[in-house]
Amino acid sequence: MPKVLEFKLPDLGEGLTEAEIVRWLVEVGEVVAVDQPVVEVETAKAMVEVPCPYGGVVTARFGEEGSELPVGAPLLTVAVGPPQERSRTGGVEDAESSESSEGAESSEYSGNVLVGYGTAAATARRRSRVRPAAPAAAAPKAAPAPVRATGPVPVISPLVRRLAREHGLDLRELRGTGPEGLILRADVVSAVQAPARPAEPAAAIVEPAAAHASRPAASVSASADAGAFRPAAASTAPAGERVPLKGIRGAVADKLSRSRTEIPDATCWVDADATELMAARAAMNSAGGPKVSVLALLARICTAALARHPELNSTVDLAAREIVRLPEVHLGFAAQTERGLVVPVVRDAHRRNVDSLGAELARLTEAARTGSLTPAELTGGTFTLNNYGVFGVDGSTPIINHPEAAMLGVGRIIAKPWVHEGELAVRQVVQLSLTFDHRVCDGGTAGGFLRHVADCVEQPAVLLRTL
Repeated sequence: MPKVLEFKLPDLGEGLTEAEIVRWLVEVGEVVAVDQPVVEVETAKAMVEVPCPYGGVVTARFGEEGSELPVGAPLLTVAVGPPQERSRTGGVEDAESSESSEGAESSEYSGNVLVGYGTAAATARRRSRVRPAAPAAAAPKAAPAPVRATGPVPVISPLVRRLAREHGLDLRELRGTGPEGLILRADVVSAVQAPARPAEPAAAIVEPAAAHASRPAASVSASADAGAFRPAAASTAPAGERVPLKGIRGAVADKLSRSRTEIPDATCWVDADATELMAARAAMNSAGGPKVSVLALLARICTAALARHPELNSTVDLAAREIVRLPEVHLGFAAQTERGLVVPVVRDAHRRNVDSLGAELARLTEAARTGSLTPAELTGGTFTLNNYGVFGVDGSTPIINHPEAAMLGVGRIIAKPWVHEGELAVRQVVQLSLTFDHRVCDGGTAGGFLRHVADCVEQPAVLLRTL
C-alpha cells in the first residue's frame, strides 16, 4: 500500500505557538498536489493558508474547524508514492526507522516551506510518535486522556511547558484535550484556574455548550489574575456568554496588558485648527492624480515630526537597561476589522512621500479588510498612528503598542467655534493626543513632537521644509 506521510502544523514564524483552524480546503479522499493549500488557519497575527509539501491522497484530517492546534501537532495524513516497509509496534514508530524512511521520502517533499519550518530532513522529531492504527476521516472528539503518573508527557509547545512550570503544575497529572491526548495551553489555564473556583453543586454552574467545546486560550496572566473566565462566587445564576480570548482578540489583550504593565506611559494633547490642512488636501485632489487621504497626510506629518524628535522612534531594552533609537521609521496604523483590531505596518515610511504613503496605506487597509495580511505586515512597527476619529469621537488616551515608545491619536475633524486671527470663526478643529514612554524622553520632548505635528496640521506649508 502507499506510504502514509504525516503533515504537521508548521512554525508560522514571529514566535507563534498555535493556530485556530478556520476552514479546511480539502476533504478526506481528495487528491492534493505538492504545495497546494490544504487548510486556512488564524494565528494571533493573521489569516494564513497552509500549503502541504506532499502530493497524494488525503487519508485523515486532525482537528475540526474552530479548534486550536499547537505548532507541531498533526494536521493531516497523505498517502503518497510506492509501498515502503516501516517498523511498527502497536502504532508506535521507531525514531531511527522513521528518520531513515522519511529521508527517502524527500522526493515527494517540495522543500517550499513556511517561515521557520525546515525541510523533512531538517525538522526536529520527537523520540517516538503515536499514530492511529488506521487513518480516520477526521480526528474524533475522544474523551480526555487518562492521568499519567509516569512515561512521556504529550506536550509539544514550549509555551505550555513554561506556563506549567511557572505555576508549579506537574504536566503528568493533566488531562490533554488535544489530538491523541496532547496537552494544550487551554488545559494548563484550566488547571491553574481550578483551585480558585468555589465549591458549588454541579447544577449551579450553567455554561453555554460552546464554552465547553472550545476552552479559552488566553494567557494565564490575563485569565487567572483577572478571573475573566470564572463564574461569580456563590452564584447560582447562569455564567453568561463566554468569549475565548484567542486569535487576534487574545493577542490584543496580551499586548495591551504587557504595555500597561511594563511601560510608564504619559499622555499629552492639544487642539489644532485643521482648516488649512483640509483645504490643502482639497487642492491636491482637484489637481488630478491619486486621491490624497487625510491619513496619508497625517502619516507624512508623523515622519517629519519623528525626524525632529527621534527619541520617540525607539524601544527600551530592559535586559541591557538601554534605550535603542531606531534608524528607520516603520509606521503602524490602527485598523478596525471584522476580526478585530489590527495594526498593519508601512515599511520605511520616512522614505515615502504622500502619494507613496497613501498607496501603501490603501493596500494594507484592503488586506486588513479581507484578512489577507501576512505576519510580516503586522510586525516590526516603530511608531503607531491611531485615527480613532473615524468612530466619531474627539479624544482618547492611546495605549502604546508594545514594544514601541509612543502612539499619536487623532480625533474627528469637526466644525467648532475658534478664535482665528483675533475673531471668532467656525473652523475645522481636531484633537491630537500623544501617549509616550516616559523612560525614553521627558515631557519637553513629547510636547515638542506634538506641537510640531499641530503646527503642520494648522500650517501645512511647514512641511515644505522637509520635502
